[in-house]
Amino acid sequence: MINIWEVNETNKMVEQENLDVRTITIGISLLDCIDADLDRLNQKIYDRITTVAKDLVKVGKEIERDYCIPIVNKRISVTPIAMVGSAACKTPEDYVTIAKTLDAAARTVGVNFIGGYSALVSKGMTTCDELLIRSIPEALASTEFVCSSVNVGSTKTGINMDAVRLMGEVIKETAERTKDNDSMGCAKLVVFCNAPDDNPFMAGAFHGVTEADAIINVGVSGPGVVKTALEQVRGENFEVLCETIKKTAFKITRVGQLVAQEASRRLGIPFGIIDLSLAPTPAIGDSVAGILEEIGLEYAGAPGTTAALALLNDQVKKGGVMASSYVGGLSGAFIPVSEDQGMIDAVQAGALTLEKLEAMTCVCSVGLDMIAVPGKTSAASLSGIIADEMAIGMVNQKTTAVRLIPVAGKDVGDIVEFGGLLGYAPVMPVNEFSCEKFISRTGRIPAPIHSFKN
Repeated sequence: MINIWEVNETNKMVEQENLDVRTITIGISLLDCIDADLDRLNQKIYDRITTVAKDLVKVGKEIERDYCIPIVNKRISVTPIAMVGSAACKTPEDYVTIAKTLDAAARTVGVNFIGGYSALVSKGMTTCDELLIRSIPEALASTEFVCSSVNVGSTKTGINMDAVRLMGEVIKETAERTKDNDSMGCAKLVVFCNAPDDNPFMAGAFHGVTEADAIINVGVSGPGVVKTALEQVRGENFEVLCETIKKTAFKITRVGQLVAQEASRRLGIPFGIIDLSLAPTPAIGDSVAGILEEIGLEYAGAPGTTAALALLNDQVKKGGVMASSYVGGLSGAFIPVSEDQGMIDAVQAGALTLEKLEAMTCVCSVGLDMIAVPGKTSAASLSGIIADEMAIGMVNQKTTAVRLIPVAGKDVGDIVEFGGLLGYAPVMPVNEFSCEKFISRTGRIPAPIHSFKN
């Protein structure tokens, strides 16, 4: 039974500590939309999305009203479009028409974003995969709600370095195509290793081919709740610290579980997973970096940061898996620069560098996220950073990702405003020594020896 103390505690977390459900995401399979005729394909996609997701926003608002729990975003993910468009699309421009159809469908149903303009190329690229990837700059420049992702590596298959090289060029071109909006297109583009099929968070969400026709995935968030809980045990030993994080993560996840089950019931769509990720916002007090500071660091990036983040990530997972039978997605702690005021402060203080962020990604739930870099950064350097991050994911058997924004016309120290939940970011320096000859090699980096499990 839920008692009045628990109700009051949840109300306090919502009203004072920035607890929210970050997203309800409907995953929609578009496999039955595949058609060799491009016009028919686009119509089928539009009809499918606007039928399945027609009540998502309305139901999300009803749950907010009935339970007084903020639900920040309502989103859609779809089957990777490289696959869906394979029979009809003969040019990059053909794929762009699908991006515009996704955008129109998202606008019709009223969601914040739609993900799945994606290709899965960890071992090799089909002609259709390459066409979609080359269409990404135009697709993101000509749409408002579409998000794109490309999986270029996995622990089982290694890293597709041809795709890594191409993605450096694509990111650079996307930045140029959206330069009038501070290269905003790159904020909707992520490169993955070991991408999960059930991630509810953008820009990396897509509906995996192993999933059902439609599914409800929910992402929760509560960095402010964790920080407030840790303030009550300041100076205590590590056992108390870990127990506090674990118990708090359990409570946060139970809120997400409630919302997920209620959304599933009201929409008549099966419940998929809860993503436990602590996703920060630019709001004061809603910061993962703030948690690290409360643990005992002067700034995120100080010596001890990677250890503190490893502790935080592990305890969040341990608490969350006890609160829901279906935990998935990314599930850990996000460390985006532009979306976390504490990370921004650490960069501006000189405590946090790109290299330290890369080290931190070895133990957190995703990777180098929402990092603004100079517009002059070469495509080869971007590819080199991607390759480094993919190697961390491949060897450590975890999801890693890169969302870099080489902001056209900006240099180190400039500030870039993205707005909303995307926040703002100081432009960070990139190592200027060349990796061109390394990136110019063709083929794959083989899978690590410990990937052979059969």
